[in-house]
Amino acid sequence: MNNEPKKNEKKSKKPIIIYFIVTIAILLVANYSRDAYMNKEISYNEFLNMINNKEISEIVISSDNLVITPKDGTEYEGKTLYTANIKNDKLLDELIEAGDIRFTGKNPKESIFMNAFMTYIIPIAFLYFMWRFLFSKMIGKMGGGMGNIGKNNAKVYVEDQIKVTFKDVAGQEEAKESLEEVIGFLNAPTKYTEIGAKLPKGVLLVGPPGTGKTLIAKAVAGEAKVPFFSLSGSSFVEMFVGVGASRVRELFKDAEKQAPCIIFIDEIDAIGKSRDNQMQSNDEREQTLNQLLSEMDGFDSSKGIVILAATNRPEILDKALLRPGRFDRRVIVDKPDLIGREAILNVHAKDVTLDPEVDLKEIAKITSGAAGADLANMINEGALRAVKHGRKKVLQEDLRDAVEVIIAGKEKKDRILSQKEKKIVAFHEVGHALVAALLKGSDPVHKITIVPRTMGALGYTMQLPEEEKHLNSKKEFMNEIAILLGGRSAEEIVLNEATNGASNDIERATQIARNMVTIYGMSDRFDMVALESVQNRYLDGRAVRNCSDETSTLIDEEILKIVKEAHNKAKEILRENRELLDKISGVVLEKETIFGDEFMNMVCEKYPELKKQDKKEGLDLEDKTIEVETEEIDKKTAIDVTIE
Repeated sequence: MNNEPKKNEKKSKKPIIIYFIVTIAILLVANYSRDAYMNKEISYNEFLNMINNKEISEIVISSDNLVITPKDGTEYEGKTLYTANIKNDKLLDELIEAGDIRFTGKNPKESIFMNAFMTYIIPIAFLYFMWRFLFSKMIGKMGGGMGNIGKNNAKVYVEDQIKVTFKDVAGQEEAKESLEEVIGFLNAPTKYTEIGAKLPKGVLLVGPPGTGKTLIAKAVAGEAKVPFFSLSGSSFVEMFVGVGASRVRELFKDAEKQAPCIIFIDEIDAIGKSRDNQMQSNDEREQTLNQLLSEMDGFDSSKGIVILAATNRPEILDKALLRPGRFDRRVIVDKPDLIGREAILNVHAKDVTLDPEVDLKEIAKITSGAAGADLANMINEGALRAVKHGRKKVLQEDLRDAVEVIIAGKEKKDRILSQKEKKIVAFHEVGHALVAALLKGSDPVHKITIVPRTMGALGYTMQLPEEEKHLNSKKEFMNEIAILLGGRSAEEIVLNEATNGASNDIERATQIARNMVTIYGMSDRFDMVALESVQNRYLDGRAVRNCSDETSTLIDEEILKIVKEAHNKAKEILRENRELLDKISGVVLEKETIFGDEFMNMVCEKYPELKKQDKKEGLDLEDKTIEVETEEIDKKTAIDVTIE
């Protein structure tokens, strides 16, 4: 990392401290001189008495004061006295009459200069240096002082400081392949220029948080072995208009000096927001964006300067920023699939001592929708758990528990449920599991537990996908809704009552049904009309309505129809298997936690054909296929009971 800013900061602070010390010294010397010059103040009456008593040898008359030198042998011998110069017209006559008193006037220019110096110049100088000292402290973080406020504050990594390469990046093979050309151009530009090819000026890395956009950018610099300028989009925006634009100019000047190099701007949406239809404008941000656009147009890509930028909100970026000639290429850094998750786990586990029996593929299966940062956290949590239990190696159970901690939180040991509540939770969770076991195409049950968790779950049912899915059919969505509503259905059948423990299940079931109607085109009433559009798909995936209020009423009716159909299906399955529901719930109530094999053994006692048959031969609801996005980590792997 370049330490030049720190050196400049030290140099800029040193003169300020010196100025401050000198100013204090001047004030002290001036005050001392003044006190030495006018040693004691007396009243005007005392002054007149001294004239009458012939105790004065000399008087210096100024516009403000009378400076008195007493005679030897008097009370004030050796001291200098002063008193205010009262406009006394008879004073000169009295001094002449005294005879032996020498008197003179003080040069008015010298007095004016001294008064001005003491009254104005010294205080103003003192305030100036104090202001400069304090202000430099206030803005030190923004630029290292007054002179550096518009300077480039990017972190600069030279070639030998970047240890990250593509070997440290897993699960993003497509993104790495898209960036190979950039690396090739930086390493051997003539091979591309000979044929007339030009290096892309900008590459935009787009994806959800935690997928490794910054890591990939560093890996590109590590592979190309070129200097790497790293900064955040927010570091351009300051309270002073023009500072951001100045920093952009300085950044590109510094980059040209070290070309070939890579400039990486993280969270570029901080300065690159669209300027269309804005009720309020931000002059500083707009100037910074305009300067960035100008610099990208102005530099020659043949010099080997590549701009990498990362964002998880590409839809809000200004169109001028995304046009060809600026950010020429968009690289999607999405959440990894099953193979990618296993590769990421292997990368993060290479420095962790694992037991030979550890199966990372199983962990990859139960973490559908997890990003790279989530998987790294799970490996670390597993290692921490192993140390906590006094082991030298990480076991499979450590990693399984780490996944559960990330999904549902730690076990809440201080929450003690009453016997009635434990019974309700047991029937609720077994209701989920039993519906999942008997429905066609649903994922196998991996674990059932009624141990409370810190994230609010009083229990949960975990399913383990058999294979990675990128397409979901209408039948599978209906199955998922039925499984989610299986907990409440079990409460209604067994206990003939409903609790608030199904609130999270109801919320998720309703959302799936809404997506089926408004986004996936799985409603006969609306056919394939897009009634909602997804915004911020890499963040919260919030949907925005694209229909009238009258249509919204019809949408609600269609959602109710889907949820009721799935609810009735879940109750039908549980009624037909009431004895099995009671039996498994009793085991769960006794053991608190059972795993998938034990659960399926009890199910297969009634349905022995499920041992040999494919899971897909279960109960059927309906079959239509539509493309969907990858599920979030907690949408497929855990069904929990949440008390609000």
